[in-house]
Amino acid sequence: QVQLVESGGGSVQAGGSLRLSCVASGDTDSINCVGWFRQAPGMEREAVAAIYLSRNRPYYVDSVKGRFNISEDNTKNMVYLQMNSLKPEDTAMYYCAAGRFPVGSTWSRDPLTADYDYWGQGTQVTVSS
Repeated sequence: QVQLVESGGGSVQAGGSLRLSCVASGDTDSINCVGWFRQAPGMEREAVAAIYLSRNRPYYVDSVKGRFNISEDNTKNMVYLQMNSLKPEDTAMYYCAAGRFPVGSTWSRDPLTADYDYWGQGTQVTVSS
């Protein structure tokens, strides 16, 4: 089992920045990928960004490319989501998720559409105009 805990959410004005953190504990050797997802009220959950651990291979949904950056600190079992130039439409509950997916030099499972095994409790991000 892997436990995930998010932090760093809050309220900011449009154009501002936040950095979300996700710390993993437990059987962390069983995972090789961490993703960030978000869900706004009345909307479906969507993938935002993901990273294959220790491979420096990030993935982003088009709506956040150039504004969000996902990174890891494997010495601390941490994954971060730096969010810049925030927009009101970024308002949502943000979740960290982890799983193990096929990854290689020629083909890797797209982590933005994969089914994750472990989920955190979420952290709220609110962006006001």
